[in-house]
Amino acid sequence: MKRQYTDEHARAGVDAALPEIETWPNQFPGYEIEIVIPEFTSVCPKTGLPDFGKLTLRYVPDRLCLELKSLKMYVLAYRNLGIFYENVVNRFLRDVVKAARPVSATVTGEFTPRGGLHSTVTATWSKKSGRR
Repeated sequence: MKRQYTDEHARAGVDAALPEIETWPNQFPGYEIEIVIPEFTSVCPKTGLPDFGKLTLRYVPDRLCLELKSLKMYVLAYRNLGIFYENVVNRFLRDVVKAARPVSATVTGEFTPRGGLHSTVTATWSKKSGRR
């Protein structure tokens, strides 16, 4: 059987140029911020069909907080980007960690069912472990 998904499909969008996520100096220690993006959209890199979902970011800021307007512009850039669900969640987490260097961060993507399958993808990073 011929493989239908290529390595190019798998890498699609992972290193695409996206707007910078800006930050501002945090004033308080030891609290969590939750940001919900209920109308996330991107594009399937194989079919070109739109994908829809809800992204939830939870992070404990260290010295920096995410600036919300720049985060919104960053998220909107996914609208026409061909990228798999799994890569959306991991790329978003990677970019948040790079911008804000939080104490910890978790991104959960809950994607609209397609073909009767509902996908939830979660990726986590912490300064203690330095990994996802």
